[in-house]
Amino acid sequence: MPELRFDDRVAVVTGAGRGLGRCYALLLAERGARVVVNDPGGSMRGESADSGVAAAVVAEIEAAGGSAVASTDSVATPEGGRAIIDTALERFGRLDILVHNAGTVRYGSLTELSYDDFEAVVDVHLRGAFHTVRAAFPVMSAGGYGRVVLTSSIGGLYGNRSVANYAVAKAGMIGLSNVVALEGADVGVRSNIIVPSAVTRMAAGIDTSAYPDMRPELVAPAVGYLAHESCALSGEMLVAIAGRIGRAYIAETPGVYQPSWTVDEVAARIDDIRNTDNSWILPTRSAHADHIGRSFAMATQASSTEGK
Repeated sequence: MPELRFDDRVAVVTGAGRGLGRCYALLLAERGARVVVNDPGGSMRGESADSGVAAAVVAEIEAAGGSAVASTDSVATPEGGRAIIDTALERFGRLDILVHNAGTVRYGSLTELSYDDFEAVVDVHLRGAFHTVRAAFPVMSAGGYGRVVLTSSIGGLYGNRSVANYAVAKAGMIGLSNVVALEGADVGVRSNIIVPSAVTRMAAGIDTSAYPDMRPELVAPAVGYLAHESCALSGEMLVAIAGRIGRAYIAETPGVYQPSWTVDEVAARIDDIRNTDNSWILPTRSAHADHIGRSFAMATQASSTEGK
């Protein structure tokens, strides 16, 4: 199998100064992409700034013979998102790939988390995704091609303690990616989610001594695939953790149809309602219509049977 390359492609990677984002940027550049390395260089709380963080990754790429430019704009504002995309257009003349990886963490239980800390995290993760997508999508649409990779988390899929802000932002990313996939289907733009786990500075304070190999480099190939022109997926989620790559998906049980319900009947039939046999796994491209159509079909079929 020939090596999957990104020659002549231009990629924007947010949060690319350290950890996972740095690995994504290095991999894309190694395989021929010209890369906008975006990172303000702040702390995990999103405070302070250091322009040298993005510049250091650009220097790595250039030392290896690649092409890259640093961007220190923040994804947390519409103006920042636009400036990041404009950097790609002004420096390289095009945009093919957007990987939104930027993120911050501010901890607090539901009884402790401040509104400022909630908003600050949502601003970078979820609003940051929208700010960059909003600027990138018209450019990709006009060019008839684009690959968008947004970052969710097991915290977004399953929740976690003391990070309601992070969980909300990462769960929202799934809906945004699905919309990009739907609206991009007719203009050559595909969008997918990476659900990564790796030992980075976000793991500070956690005892990782018993963990298996969880280098960020083990996640990067999945992102590279989702960013490649050969990737036919859109509206899907890939999980990457400790060398394992899998698919995450949303499913519905077939459930139970009745022409009317009481609270007591729901309680009596809850096991049938929750039965996962023959679950519906609905593709993003038709899930909205499939959900409604299949539900209506159950009602119509039951009504026809009852009328006989």
